[in-house]
Amino acid sequence: MAFLTNEIDSAFHAAGAKPGLEIWCVQNLHLIPLPKSLHGNFYSGNAYLVLNNVLLKNGPPEHDVHYWIGKDANEAESAFASEKALELDSALGSCTVQYREVQGEETEKFLSYFKPCIIPIEGVYSSQSRNFDGESYKVTLLNCKGDHAVSVKEVHFSRSSLNHNDVFILDTASKIFLFSGCNSSLQERAKALDVVQYVKDTKHGGKCEVATIEDGKFVGDSDVGEFWSLFGGYAPIPRDPPSGTRTEFDASPVQLFWITWQGNLCPNEGKSLNKTMLDSSKCYMLDCGAESFVWMGRNTNLTEKKTSISVIEGFLRDQGRSTATHLTFLTEGLETSIFRSYFESWPKVEPKLYEEGRGKVAAIFKQQGYDVQELPDDEDYQSYIDCEGKLQVWRVSGDDLIAVSAQEQTKIYSGDCYIVQYTYAADGRKGNLFYAWIGRESVLEDRVDVICHMNAIADSTKGDSVLAKVFQDKEPLQLFSILRRVIVYKGGLSKRYKELIAEEEILDETYDEGKTALFRVQGTSPNSMQAIQVVQASSSLNSSYCYILKTGTSTFSWIGNLSSTTDHDLLDRMLELVNPTWQLIILREGSEPDIFWEALGGKTEYPREKEIKQHNEEPHLFTFTLRDDDFKVKEIYSFTQDDLTTEDVLILNCDDEIYVWIGCHSNVKFKHEAFTLGLKFLQTVHLVEGLSLETPIYIVTEGQEPPFFTRYFEWDHSKANMHGNSFERKLAIVKGNKQSLEVPTRKSWKASSRDSTPDGLRRNSVSPNGRGRSVSHPSGVSGSYSKSSNKHHFSSLPPTARKLFSSPHGSNGSQASSQGDANLLQVNPIDTNPNSLVYPFVRLRLDSSDPVTDIDVTKREAYLSEEEFQERFGMSRQSFYQLPNWKQNKLKISLHLF
Repeated sequence: MAFLTNEIDSAFHAAGAKPGLEIWCVQNLHLIPLPKSLHGNFYSGNAYLVLNNVLLKNGPPEHDVHYWIGKDANEAESAFASEKALELDSALGSCTVQYREVQGEETEKFLSYFKPCIIPIEGVYSSQSRNFDGESYKVTLLNCKGDHAVSVKEVHFSRSSLNHNDVFILDTASKIFLFSGCNSSLQERAKALDVVQYVKDTKHGGKCEVATIEDGKFVGDSDVGEFWSLFGGYAPIPRDPPSGTRTEFDASPVQLFWITWQGNLCPNEGKSLNKTMLDSSKCYMLDCGAESFVWMGRNTNLTEKKTSISVIEGFLRDQGRSTATHLTFLTEGLETSIFRSYFESWPKVEPKLYEEGRGKVAAIFKQQGYDVQELPDDEDYQSYIDCEGKLQVWRVSGDDLIAVSAQEQTKIYSGDCYIVQYTYAADGRKGNLFYAWIGRESVLEDRVDVICHMNAIADSTKGDSVLAKVFQDKEPLQLFSILRRVIVYKGGLSKRYKELIAEEEILDETYDEGKTALFRVQGTSPNSMQAIQVVQASSSLNSSYCYILKTGTSTFSWIGNLSSTTDHDLLDRMLELVNPTWQLIILREGSEPDIFWEALGGKTEYPREKEIKQHNEEPHLFTFTLRDDDFKVKEIYSFTQDDLTTEDVLILNCDDEIYVWIGCHSNVKFKHEAFTLGLKFLQTVHLVEGLSLETPIYIVTEGQEPPFFTRYFEWDHSKANMHGNSFERKLAIVKGNKQSLEVPTRKSWKASSRDSTPDGLRRNSVSPNGRGRSVSHPSGVSGSYSKSSNKHHFSSLPPTARKLFSSPHGSNGSQASSQGDANLLQVNPIDTNPNSLVYPFVRLRLDSSDPVTDIDVTKREAYLSEEEFQERFGMSRQSFYQLPNWKQNKLKISLHLF
């Protein structure tokens, strides 16, 4: 909030102080605040101002301002709402992003605030309550679009309003009908059921029949006959005409304009865009066709901003794009990722720009009696799983996988790759967490093989499995909490690492006690601490840490001036672990003898400022499309557990780690290529957000979500345990049959159980990291594992795992890829749940006049409904897939499906 001046409306007094929505309705050119009970009720004859406040735990607050224009609102009130949006931005210290929302063309971000939907009301808002007594029930037909944020629009109640692409809701006094166009997706149908539930609860008091009508289905269903009778009888729905409006916008070239004080648009000369083109004292328009942005420099005043917005809205009106184009207003320093993606280079956003406005906001809040807290310090790390489970570690060495003994599990090498399997109790069941740890100096072939080996062991292990790929120096704190105490040495023990340094005639830096070695000590507690061997040079020092320097004759502990008492305690404990016999010389920074600097090759400069931990962004959920190597992501705003639709593969970006969530009904090839999808996501956001390509990637499968994933949601385990596709699950809930689709509860498992393994190898031990745990060799894996000699145990090795790191790391990629392709698994289509997408037979035929696109053309039969499959093939789907391949293909050829 800024100082209340004549330019700022008094309605914004204390705006933005509390999290959540604040809404004002424009009435007679005044702002009327709306109570929460009316949030989501939008009248088509009004304009509204909507403020969404997100007060983060560990970062500056986020404010989004939307002004919504009803289709029947007059120009004066629409312009008034636009101006007030800018005033509200000023009131909040110019720290908002502003959006123009036009009825029927709202952004998904705006729609996400009002789940499951908003249904605009005809007329004008009045504070007087209306009396509907005696009025007959109005039959309405609603058009629903969207698979995550649903746009609902009332359309004319006639057959001509229906089409094959969308989902429609027909609301009558006694029954609600859901009509699904044959080209609509399961996710769209499922989301429309949320709207059905909303209509049922708000307009029928929760008591109303619900019927589902499928486009093209007529036989033996009384609901179908009743539905069409309301339209005067059945008649075919015409094929939808092609719509090229949005496509034309998307194909438009991106152009940057400078907006002059006189209200003129001056196009930027140049083909490429760079941030240096934007002057802090000017305003610009970035015209992207389907969306446009107004960028306002931080040195521009309110009058300039109002002029710019008026110019842009006039420009869009003249272009005939006033309702179809999304318009976003950005202040310098608050650019959205979508805006930044249009520029070739964009430096990472500095939080200082936020702080300028936040200082003003804090001053006003305190002046008005609000207690404003400073940004909180980082909270202590909290583990979301039981860290007293069972641990096993393997090291990759050539074609072998060597089990690391409990005594050696505290020692890993930067030239090697390791698999860490951790088994723990979670919600009464057994969970398996696998990490593929990739050393900084490891060899490409070992990086590829560690993923193959991890997949193989995970496939052979009973219980729920979560897989993760992590790089040295980017480890999640959870891994260190599992390992407890670990020393990372330079060099390696792998056969391939030894062969590489021999071929390249590189000095072998593998640690031994006869060499000089420098270790950086770090950690969060005695139960999670590490000693990392770094280059023995003074430039490796940092005043924020403590170090151990081991020379041939002496051992020094070096205590940085900015290190904490916790760091000092960890230093003492780590010395006991590294070698308790060393005679220690304790040095404080600034009191080092010459022998210390000589051992480090001389005294040079090193970082002496306090290391500030970057605040992690709030988690964001993304869906994506991948066509011909064109990977595009789209954010799902205000996400909930319901957005994890079983047909999808989604990515949860938590800034310091990402999760690839795989729905049970998703395309099976994504499950084999999940790490590749995660890497593609990192490559995409890396260009805009600067996210490291070595960010840890977790692979989570639906129904096996671990607590450290579900903590980002308000998690309902009963929803997670439902059978069926997303539409069937939602329909069961709407009709009150939820229990019929729930998966039976699994048997409980305790961490202390002594389940026998095939080879009987299990022993209790006290590991050298200071705690007792049971070390097991799952599924008969013991000692070393060779790919050539143990194929019996690992015949289900997912071959595509070999392709995951082939291209980014150089010359050996093609060889690894070809080896993987030579042994592709035969996937039984029964297991892929083919009904996740269903199309009629006439559209799946090779000679169809209206063919379906974007399907697996080698398995056209998989997209038939169960009933049509039986009718066409004369057998069940299961019986068909039990036939030999040649016989399957012969039947498919006879039906023009192959």
